[in-house]
Amino acid sequence: MKRFCLALLFGGFVLVEGSPYAAQNVDRLQASARKIHFSSIVIDTHIDTTPRLQTDWKFAEEHNTGHIDLPRMKKGGLNALFFSIYMSGTVTGPKAVSDSLERIAAVHKLAEDMPDKVALCVTADQVRKAHKQGKIAALMGMEGGHMINNSLPTLRMYAELGVRYLTLTHSVNTDWADSSGDQPKHNGLTDFGKQVVRELNRLGVMVDISHVSDKTFWDALGISRAPMIASHSSCRAISGHARNMTDEMIKALAAKGGVIQINYLDQFIDNELFQYSSKSRALMTELTQKYPGRENAEKRREEVAKQFGPAPKASWERIIDHIDHAVKLVGVDHVGLGSDFDGGSMPVGMEDVTHLPQITEALLRKGYRESDLRKILGENTLRLLADVERVSLQMRDVR
Repeated sequence: MKRFCLALLFGGFVLVEGSPYAAQNVDRLQASARKIHFSSIVIDTHIDTTPRLQTDWKFAEEHNTGHIDLPRMKKGGLNALFFSIYMSGTVTGPKAVSDSLERIAAVHKLAEDMPDKVALCVTADQVRKAHKQGKIAALMGMEGGHMINNSLPTLRMYAELGVRYLTLTHSVNTDWADSSGDQPKHNGLTDFGKQVVRELNRLGVMVDISHVSDKTFWDALGISRAPMIASHSSCRAISGHARNMTDEMIKALAAKGGVIQINYLDQFIDNELFQYSSKSRALMTELTQKYPGRENAEKRREEVAKQFGPAPKASWERIIDHIDHAVKLVGVDHVGLGSDFDGGSMPVGMEDVTHLPQITEALLRKGYRESDLRKILGENTLRLLADVERVSLQMRDVR
């Protein structure tokens, strides 16, 4: 019988195909991965489920659509998440403020309606307490600086209501910061934009640089006294999407104590699919106007495929590639998870949150230690949150 080394060390043994110990040791690895995963604080720093909380949709019930609900979170071992307070960057002014308050209120109501299952958290210590109590830790991040309506008092109000990061831009420029999805207008941050970063530091709210232009990133990095977060970004060295971070940016973020939270969306992690989407973007935009709405998504894809061929399929294993690339670049202390669940198309094999334990097992197979895994799953995010809290106390001279 042909045998060869699988190059996997586990429990001091080399697994060899055909060996009577191979299957047994693989089973042990799977069991070990699950034990680590389900005993860890597992945090996702960006989930777009919030609008569903404003409808008749039930968070406590299991659904066969979307990526997240409470029963599936339990199956996937996800026990802490940042609900994204999101709306299009084209919604501005007082309406952006009022709509964001409605979404914040929906997260508050979720915690109020399910006090035995969900705890609204704003600090790292509160997340740890919720975990000990067996509750889901619900945090909030605001996806887009347009929602502060060019007002520092409005930003302070959001902080008081529990928002713990602000993504400086979404897919279009704000009046004070350039986005990665728009043409440069301000050459990064304006003077007011720099005030926003300083105020975020003072308030203990994380500065989130996902979605911003490269120049905005560098401006924010130079201004911020606290480490920053990329709440849902991946690595541009692997997939060229402008939403991803260059190696230089990842190194600079980490050097200041920050964390890159790897995004799972298929276009962000697979370069072949990103290139396909780039080529077909103009046609897709035209078709979206002609056939609007989610109900016409399949029709739009069919029309694009007639001209460009079927879209490539991205595998969930590309998530592992991005995590591993970032870890090799800056070390295990500066990498986390920011899925973008319910915010777009997931790769094959990561159809919803129940598949999350695959990440832990895949990293364990690559030789990551238990302490490494716990950091990536959540401890790095808690450390960052605590660091930002500490800077806030220093700036406000709270004794």
